[in-house]
Amino acid sequence: MSGRVRLTLGAWAATLMAACALLPLVRPATWIVQAAFLLGIQSGVGAAARRVPLARPLTVAAQALVTVVLLTFVFTREQALAGLIPGPDAVNRFTLLLQQGGEDIARYAIPAPLESDGIRLMLIGGVLVIGLLVDTLAVTFRSAAPAGLPLLALYSVAAGLSDGGTDWLWFLVAAAGYLMLLLAEGRDRLSQWGRVFAGASRTPGGESSGVVAPVRTGRRIGVVALGIALVVPLGLPAMNGGLLDSVGAGAGGGRGGGGTISAVNPLVSLRDSLNADEDQQVLSVKTEMADVSDLYLRIVSLDDFDGTTWKPSRRSITAVPDGTFPPPIGLSPDVKRAEVDTTITAADWYAQDWLPMPYPPSGVTISGNWRYEPLGMTLVGDHGQNTRGLKYQVKSLDVQPTAEQLASAGQPPSAIERDFTKLPDSLPAIVARTARQVTAGATNPYDQAVKLQDYFAVTGGFEYDTQVQVGSGSQAIARFLTDKQGFCVHFSFAMAAMARSLGIPARVAVGFAPGSPQADGTVSVGLRDAHAWPELYFEGVGWTRFEPTPNRGSMPSYTLPDTPGSSVPDEARPTQSTSAAPSPTPSTSESCTPEQKRLDGGCASESPAAALPTGGDGPKWYAILAWALAGLAVLVLPLAPMLWRLRTRSVRLGAHGRSDADAVPHTLAVWQELTDTAWDFGIVPEESQTPRKAAARIVRLGSLDATAAASVHRVANAVEQVLYAPHPRPTAGLTEDVRRATAGLSAAVSRPARLRALVAPRSTARVLWAASAWWSGVRERALALRPTWRKASGQQG
Repeated sequence: MSGRVRLTLGAWAATLMAACALLPLVRPATWIVQAAFLLGIQSGVGAAARRVPLARPLTVAAQALVTVVLLTFVFTREQALAGLIPGPDAVNRFTLLLQQGGEDIARYAIPAPLESDGIRLMLIGGVLVIGLLVDTLAVTFRSAAPAGLPLLALYSVAAGLSDGGTDWLWFLVAAAGYLMLLLAEGRDRLSQWGRVFAGASRTPGGESSGVVAPVRTGRRIGVVALGIALVVPLGLPAMNGGLLDSVGAGAGGGRGGGGTISAVNPLVSLRDSLNADEDQQVLSVKTEMADVSDLYLRIVSLDDFDGTTWKPSRRSITAVPDGTFPPPIGLSPDVKRAEVDTTITAADWYAQDWLPMPYPPSGVTISGNWRYEPLGMTLVGDHGQNTRGLKYQVKSLDVQPTAEQLASAGQPPSAIERDFTKLPDSLPAIVARTARQVTAGATNPYDQAVKLQDYFAVTGGFEYDTQVQVGSGSQAIARFLTDKQGFCVHFSFAMAAMARSLGIPARVAVGFAPGSPQADGTVSVGLRDAHAWPELYFEGVGWTRFEPTPNRGSMPSYTLPDTPGSSVPDEARPTQSTSAAPSPTPSTSESCTPEQKRLDGGCASESPAAALPTGGDGPKWYAILAWALAGLAVLVLPLAPMLWRLRTRSVRLGAHGRSDADAVPHTLAVWQELTDTAWDFGIVPEESQTPRKAAARIVRLGSLDATAAASVHRVANAVEQVLYAPHPRPTAGLTEDVRRATAGLSAAVSRPARLRALVAPRSTARVLWAASAWWSGVRERALALRPTWRKASGQQG
């Protein structure tokens, strides 16, 4: 089998193996068979065009043309000319299918049905595009290493959308395909180098095995690297971006068509924001609300409590409703309300995937790609959309319940009571015991909630301290109740847990407390306004905000007594407000609940679950270091050949001693750099030639001008002088000679050749040879340690 055919098959197989990572996303998986067949036709056209041979650009153009014809025949043949040639109708059909595919990806949960032609076009068309790129790089331009980038892109899309536990298997398949492609290219290249670089004989018959050994070593190195890539991540703890992360980690991944929600960690990000050296402005808010001290901006709610931490439950995400949003769950028409217009401008550096808004919103005007989470009434960025530099308008309800309405609230719906009063068995008994002690004498859930709030904010002797560690484990709340020091996370988490122990549905909201009014009438919301607060559910009012954190935000008016002079002090922001800003309603289970059915549009598809780390006070230093090193390796690996050459060139041409003893190593290093540079530009070295003949060959094959040719000959003369002179002496200016020769070689080739010499230098094959020699030495030493028995030779008589 010829080298080109082997490379073509390798590129086809590598693309198909990487595409297997998409299999869990769609059912049934029969589309992969069709993709493999069409990909085979595309690869066959490329092989035929190279055999003609056609110029490289024409080969790529022929494959691209055939790809378009294939997609036209499969998806739009009824609108195409003769079923093959795409016309205006076929182009319109493609546009509609792609639009339909985008909507179906957002609508369906994983795995999506294959009946959608839009999704099928995206899958097969994407595989063919990636296959064309891989074939072009690896076969047409004979550079398999960069072909890993489109393969990585294909795998990354699948890994970003999948929420299964078999991602490691698809990574193994994709990596094996890429490794196979690299070995196919390496074998083809080494077979062309011939005996010149074969090295010492290693076979009993004396036949050179220099080509076989590097290929064998390459397999071993690749297998070891693949094994490390699979095993090392298993030992690294997961890291997630903070909800209020100033660099834009955000709460939503935003890469999936449905606005995939990724993990958030308010424990760490809130503390970091509150302790920021500089209180940077995050949002600028202009509102019609009369009293801005009640202007809370909610980002997300945490409703799943496992005893260690709170985290969001699974979210249902749909298209953003046109016009007015549906009313919030649980809000009775008897409760007073007013619609308020608010304009929010996000800072250029603040990239948040969730949209900070007052709750409950009744309408949003915003540009970009956003999805709507109906239960929480939240907007989530889609396809990388975030808040960076955005200006948007929110219409929201200023809900104004009275204490009497809250006190007379009826029994909550069974679904809400079931899902939002859950407590794990690991919760320390002190939590429920303290809740009962604090609320003794209360006659209804509202009175219990107010007593809990007053206990934390006024009467319990708690101190607000942002330097306190968040803590972890089931004893974290117990330690907080004992030490009585913490910040908003501690207060909100403890009150929500204690409310649940009393049978009151509760959750925690995360976002921003009211900011600082400015002279121009706006409100500046900064990093240190990051906040968390508990929300309790009362039938007829819905999710209702409470403020247990002392000296933060404002206590809602419906929790304050009406007797003059008995109001609860709030040193930071005394409130005169009569509004309440309840937070979002999370999905109560993975299935469609009766509460969900009350919303317009019914139940939507679910995005993958959002999760919080369940232990530790945030990522440890060694985890951050490990992930930083892993990310650096991912970035550096494709550039490793170039970096190795740059480092080698710097060492060879760098500073050196000036004595006669340093003449030999420096001159030989400079000569080695010159021959390797020529090799990078396509002039394969011949070790059997003398320096003078090798220099003449470089000048001839490199088409060097007089200046560059003279530099090459000066370096060759210096090499002969140090090799044969009785007393070698240093020669000045060799480094400059090599640089002039390099410039001459670069000027004589095309731009692609210069790029190839820089990014994928051929001389990096020396690394492979060195690895092969090292392995051979190790094996010989290992064999020497074992006793060997040799049969009697012919000399025995």
